[in-house]
Amino acid sequence: MAVQKSAAPGKPHPDATRRSERSRRAIYDAALALVGEVGYPKTTIEAIAARAGVGKQTIYRWWSSKADVLLEAFMDLGERTAQAAGQDADAVPDTGDLAADLKAVLRATVDELRDPRFEAPSRALAAEGVVNEELGRVFVTKLLEPSLQLYVDRLRAAQEAGDIRPDIDPRIALELFVSPLAQRWLQHTAPFSYEYTDTLVDYALYGLVPR
Repeated sequence: MAVQKSAAPGKPHPDATRRSERSRRAIYDAALALVGEVGYPKTTIEAIAARAGVGKQTIYRWWSSKADVLLEAFMDLGERTAQAAGQDADAVPDTGDLAADLKAVLRATVDELRDPRFEAPSRALAAEGVVNEELGRVFVTKLLEPSLQLYVDRLRAAQEAGDIRPDIDPRIALELFVSPLAQRWLQHTAPFSYEYTDTLVDYALYGLVPR
């Protein structure tokens, strides 16, 4: 049996957990940067590994495909953005004021969509998802739907509190403010601002008829 050399006195052992976390973060950043620069089809595991400064086997040890890498990278970016804004990434706030809560979340969404780290890769994936049905389905199922469910939960809580009609379908109702925001962002059709998202919430909650 081979004799293992003992560590030099006073020399700390390498922290594998910290090293792995640094590598994971570098891979996230590399994947998001690449897909924004060259598009999804030209983004490869090899290119991500080279940009991140890791071996490609490191990536394959954690993920099975570049789609999985990007999905996790987006989720991580969303969590970090929410934390920086002092928000819970796993819930729409419930202060008892539905309009204020929705406006706060949509304003945070505007900030995220304006963030260069998020905007370029998001546009690249949105465009690819239109022509790549499998990719589009994966990202809708694993990334978009969980986010939309947070709105559903908040709207159902508002129903229980009597703040909106009990016959409203929350899944349809959320589209009144989420879908226009996404369309305006994707198409660059008009100003993209807090004022716009606040107005969406007001129109969605209070309608267009005189009060």
